[in-house]
Parts: sequence; structure tokens; C-alpha cells
Amino acid sequence: MGSDWRATAWYSNRKRANHELFIVSSSSSVPSETQTLFATLHTHWRALAPRERHMLGLAATLVLGALLWVALLGPALRTLRSAQTQASALDLQIQQMTMLQIQAQGLQKQAPLGYEEALRALTQATEQTLGKSAQLKPSAERATVTLQAAPADAVASWLAQARLNARSTPMEVHLTRQGMPTGASTWSGVLVMALPQR
Repeated sequence: MGSDWRATAWYSNRKRANHELFIVSSSSSVPSETQTLFATLHTHWRALAPRERHMLGLAATLVLGALLWVALLGPALRTLRSAQTQASALDLQIQQMTMLQIQAQGLQKQAPLGYEEALRALTQATEQTLGKSAQLKPSAERATVTLQAAPADAVASWLAQARLNARSTPMEVHLTRQGMPTGASTWSGVLVMALPQR
């Protein structure tokens, strides 16, 4: 009975020793490149004077701070700066859309115009806004407007007046934009505007 116990203890001790030997030999027989690199760096670090260690630590902190700035803080701050501009642009777009919605609702509430009233309103808008740079010729349920170097701002204003006052919208547009030396632009060409049925 005692010899069996000793044989079992000897066998288990032997097995544990072989296992430990295998672990030690497998980890120490082939040192990895990372371990070698860390060991070399550690040796060089210990060989440095305290002042040099302090300077290297400071340089590493600065490099790490710059990397953090470039990778994390810089893009976040750029986004924060551009957010205000984008919010202002979105507010302006919302205001424009609200104005268009109000205009559309106003047009829906207005009573429809007859042919003569619409033609009179379109003629008045053309004479007042475009002057001699436009000629209007009505025919059937449409009016042809010929532009000759009409200022771009005046054309935009005239189109808005035609839509609101005469309830007339373009059916066909054949325009050419021309730049002026002053930086302003003009439009030349033909617009065919819809009119109500007679």
C-alpha cells in the first residue's frame, strides 16, 4: 500500500516536471523578435542618463499628443466649426421653403383668372420689369416673350410676377446666358408662357 502511494506520487511529480520543462523549453528556445526588441530598448533606456530619459519622455509625449490631435481632436473641431455654417445654410433653406409654401397656399386660395385678366397682368409685368429688353406676343392660350439682353435679376423678378399675378408659367424656354464685363449676366432668347383658355 505504501509503495503504491510512493509510485503514484513519483509518477505525478515526474509528469509535472516534464510539463514544466516543456513550457520553459518551448518559451525560451525560440525568443520572439518582439521580446528581443523590447529587451534591446530596455537596455538602451537603462543606459541613458536621467536627463536624456526625461527629454525622450517629453518628446514621446509631444509626438503622442500630435498624433491624438491629428487623429481625434482635429476632425472633431473642424466638424464643430462647419456645423454652424451648415446650420445657417439649412435655416436659410427652411425659410425659403416656408416662403414658397405660403406663396403656393396663396395661389391655391385665389380665384382663377380669365384670359384677358391674365394677359393684362403678364403685359404689365413685362413692361414694368423688363422694359425694352422684352417683347410679348399673345397667340391663342399662350404668349411668346422674346428677351434681348435682359438683366438676370429682372428676368427672375418677372418670372415671379408672372406666376403670382398672371398665374402664368413657362411652357417652353430657349435662353442663352451672356456674361457682362461688369460681372452681371443677361439672358437672350424666347419663353413661351401659358395663359388660361379664352
